[in-house]
Amino acid sequence: MEKQKNAVGRRKEAVTRVFLSRGEGSITVNGKDYKTYFPLVYLQNQVEAPLKTVESADKFNVVINATGGGVKGQAEAAKLGIARALLEVSADYRPALKAAGLLKRDPRSVERKKPGRKKARKSFQFSKR
Repeated sequence: MEKQKNAVGRRKEAVTRVFLSRGEGSITVNGKDYKTYFPLVYLQNQVEAPLKTVESADKFNVVINATGGGVKGQAEAAKLGIARALLEVSADYRPALKAAGLLKRDPRSVERKKPGRKKARKSFQFSKR
């Protein structure tokens, strides 16, 4: 790998641009260490998942630019972005990443609010009389 590889990950309203380069294993999100940006352990595990799956957590430096959505959406978007960037590095990683379900974009998002209703599906209280 001669230069950095990049990929985009999306989830809900969150979009992350991931830049992968050879290094000692640091992960930076918006200029901060990922453990300070994502203080919850399960979100940190989401970000680490693709690197742990291909057993290369200490071989790559990851720089992530995250915009939109909330922290959970950004963490899951980062997971997809890192997995896609790893594919650009080597196609040999594909079977392991696919088996772990890291290459599928989660299509679920918030349903829109409908007119004449309180929320997307919730309705106002019905009164017969």
